[in-house]
Amino acid sequence: QVQLVESGGGLVQAGGSLRLSCAVSGRYFSSYGMGWFRQAPGKEREFVGAIGWSGGSTYYGDSVKGRFSISRDNAKNMAYLEMNSLKPEDTAVYYCAADRVPSRNIAAMTPTSGYWGQGTQVTVSS
Repeated sequence: QVQLVESGGGLVQAGGSLRLSCAVSGRYFSSYGMGWFRQAPGKEREFVGAIGWSGGSTYYGDSVKGRFSISRDNAKNMAYLEMNSLKPEDTAVYYCAADRVPSRNIAAMTPTSGYWGQGTQVTVSS
């Protein structure tokens, strides 16, 4: 069984930065594509970004391109989301997700597919 735990959320001013972490327990971490999603109150869950098994391929949602960066450390079973130039509209609960699919398919994940963390709150004040 795979379990994901996010950390690193908090309150930050607009223009600031945060780094979210996702700790993954279970075997074969390096065989999973990893993704980050977010959900703001009253809105649909939104794809933020994804990274492939080896870390060589990454994809981002249009709203975060150029500001957010995903990375992973397979030796530590960790995935990260570096968030820069944060805006109030980035305020949401951020979720880490994993599935044995190519990174290009991570964006299509649903809450009933793969594995998901419980989420971490990110609040950006103006």
